[in-house]
Amino acid sequence: MPNTKGAKKRLRQSVVRRDRNRAQKTRLRHSLRKFREAVAAKKLDEAIALSRSTAILLDKAASKRVIHANKAARLKSRMCGLIVRSKQAA
Repeated sequence: MPNTKGAKKRLRQSVVRRDRNRAQKTRLRHSLRKFREAVAAKKLDEAIALSRSTAILLDKAASKRVIHANKAARLKSRMCGLIVRSKQAA
């Protein structure tokens, strides 16, 4: 338990930030899942649109340091690779 006034404030701030970060990560995971499902269902137009919106979410999360910048880059690269491979298979 925080003892000082400043420690209490820091606790309040960290709770708010944790909730905000969790919500952002959840949105990101759902978006990635929808993208992967679209690719698996061979819906390329939908997958391309979802990849764009997911890339924006990844960039925002990385800029706010919710996730590491390299992880965002890796996930975006893998999304592009999935699209390219599914286009070649079609």
